[in-house]
Amino acid sequence: MIAEPRPAVPDPAVIDRLKAVVGPQGWLAEPGDIEPYLVETRGLYRGATALVLRPASTAEVAGIVRICAEIRLPIVPQGGNTGLVGGGVPGEDGRNIVLALGRMNRIRRLDADNFTLTAEAGCILAQIQQAADAADRLFPLSLGAEGSCQIGGNISTNAGGVQVLRYGNTRELVLGIEAVLPDGRIWDGLRSLRKDNTGYDLKQLFIGGEGTLGIVTAATLRLFPKPREIATGFVAVPHSAAAMRLFARARAATGDQITAFELIPRIGVEFAMRHVAGVTDPLSQPYPSYALIELSSSSRQAGLEALFGSLLEEALEAGEILDGTIAASEAQRRALWLIREGVVEGQRHEGGSIKHDVSVPVASVAAFLERATAAVTERLPAIRVVAFGHAGDGNIHFNLSQPIGADTAAYLARWGEFNHIVHEIVAGFGGSISAEHGIGRLKRHELTHYKSPVELEMMARVKAALDPYNIMNPGKTVPDPSSLQRPLP
Repeated sequence: MIAEPRPAVPDPAVIDRLKAVVGPQGWLAEPGDIEPYLVETRGLYRGATALVLRPASTAEVAGIVRICAEIRLPIVPQGGNTGLVGGGVPGEDGRNIVLALGRMNRIRRLDADNFTLTAEAGCILAQIQQAADAADRLFPLSLGAEGSCQIGGNISTNAGGVQVLRYGNTRELVLGIEAVLPDGRIWDGLRSLRKDNTGYDLKQLFIGGEGTLGIVTAATLRLFPKPREIATGFVAVPHSAAAMRLFARARAATGDQITAFELIPRIGVEFAMRHVAGVTDPLSQPYPSYALIELSSSSRQAGLEALFGSLLEEALEAGEILDGTIAASEAQRRALWLIREGVVEGQRHEGGSIKHDVSVPVASVAAFLERATAAVTERLPAIRVVAFGHAGDGNIHFNLSQPIGADTAAYLARWGEFNHIVHEIVAGFGGSISAEHGIGRLKRHELTHYKSPVELEMMARVKAALDPYNIMNPGKTVPDPSSLQRPLP
């Protein structure tokens, strides 16, 4: 990586040049106006910047990047700023400009026959879902922040969500990308092909790249047939091992028509009922753990409800479930999903929460939960484990709420301590310390521990090749070259 001096803050002449690229509607400089762009969602980081630029076209993005490349001025790309690892907020030194993509919010094309949609990076995820729905198609990426997150950020973080089990991560939903490279050139890779075996799949560098290799400005996305029949059930399970046996049974019995398989602990249900309006206990008595299961089909004659009923009868006989209910209406279906959504919201009202977004092989989910719960409880007996999430694809949000009555600041100061405990167990199962939230700033230092030297060097060399002056979201995701065993030239 080439070391170059950087300006302390952009000088007035540079700021004027950047403002001229986007016009009077395309920049913010007053402290009150730029404040929302400086703070990370969880409040873990607060940065500084002299200027927020809001381009309205790819050409304007390219013009901004060319000026910044000329003077080695760092750029912090930002979408809806809903990320959870600090990847979209600027550094504290103010030596940067924030480039917010929200004004680039056009759906350029929807081809229902080809099952594709091309959208600009600033399109809100829900907007894309609605456009697909209006064309009798489905864009399946779905997550809690879909009403405010932007597709460019979803792509740059390889977002997951509740339907990964059926449709894959964002990485599997992108056919083509348009991006501005660190030197200001525009790469038009907006192809809508399912097959293109002509060398490196360059778009994959930008999916999950968190803005460190360039700025995604548009993407061509895969669409799917709309579900015509959906069956949703909420079942009580005796323990996580039984839940995972139930998952295997469900896959085999339904012909892989499972859209979601979410594991929810009793404490999560209690948090949701306590703090989220409309959440009620769907079963007649409490149980230690639950699974929220959804099946879907594009056929109107799939018979999913009957199939689901047979599945649960078999699982009950096998001891894999203790009780359960199947939604009989769309309102009941939404009520069951509100419980899952309420687990996230409920934690915010229970004091400090130390978060883990981890994944292990699906076959290891139950063993991981048992071992990790025992380890953190041994370290702090009164800790409250809220382990929930996308168990069907091995992704668990292993969150740790503070003991009742504990000092929140003192508890959160132990974040690194508990991260180490949990992540070491994850590594022992061959898992990942970031399943869907990315690396950003929060987990960057841990990469040098959990990635091999070869992997770290490969990442750093890609970064150095595309962004030799390190102006693209510096300090995020990619390990510091000084940490490598073989320094870059």
